[in-house]
Amino acid sequence: MDSILPEGLVAEALPTHVAFIMDGNGRWAKKRVMNRVTGHEKGARSVRQVLETATQLGIPYLTLYAFSTENWQRPKKEVDALMGLLTRFLKNEKANLVKNGVRLHAIGELDRLPKDVKKTLLATMEETREGDRITLTLALSYGSRSEMVEAIRAISEKVASGEVSPSAIDEALVSQSLQTRGIPDPDLVVRTSGEMRLSNFLLWQSAYSEIFFTDTLWPDFSEEEFYSILREFQGRERRFGKVLEP
Repeated sequence: MDSILPEGLVAEALPTHVAFIMDGNGRWAKKRVMNRVTGHEKGARSVRQVLETATQLGIPYLTLYAFSTENWQRPKKEVDALMGLLTRFLKNEKANLVKNGVRLHAIGELDRLPKDVKKTLLATMEETREGDRITLTLALSYGSRSEMVEAIRAISEKVASGEVSPSAIDEALVSQSLQTRGIPDPDLVVRTSGEMRLSNFLLWQSAYSEIFFTDTLWPDFSEEEFYSILREFQGRERRFGKVLEP
């Protein structure tokens, strides 16, 4: 199996879950004197490429930060364009997702999505539910703090009803109360565009993730750079707070 992987990559050392903060579409377009929507359209190519690469490598979970709760504050024209781009992506890629064994999942405040967008999203999720090669999670209208508030609310209601005692609240219960339940925490979080922050993305889940920041703008993110990051990931010593004995 290792022999078909790119040089320097070892199957057993690859991450189980990679998450991307896809940043830089607008700046990519500005550098080329184009409108921001064009940047988002070019960024969709990187989505296809990263998904294809992760699938070929055998990485079973991929999460993409596609639209944050804060993104609703952007100009309506840009938001509408992003929603239209999402709908087109889902419709155009549905057959490939099914063919390539991709199971589509989504997290976030999905009820805030336009009705037609949500309908297309849910339909695509249903049609890809048998995918068994990789789970692609789209974080849409997503904010980690909001997710945690909802989890705290849900746990509080269980405590109030007597279903759960306060002493039974532990990390496992919190994790099971988040929208990512059933999905392993990301081993690797990558942010493009040179910004060095998590921007309200998977804050609980990324507690022990390896984090990589790259100056590359998302539309320029290449397959080779993905390989390079994975090679560096494999070289990191993950201690999870422990001291490893020699």
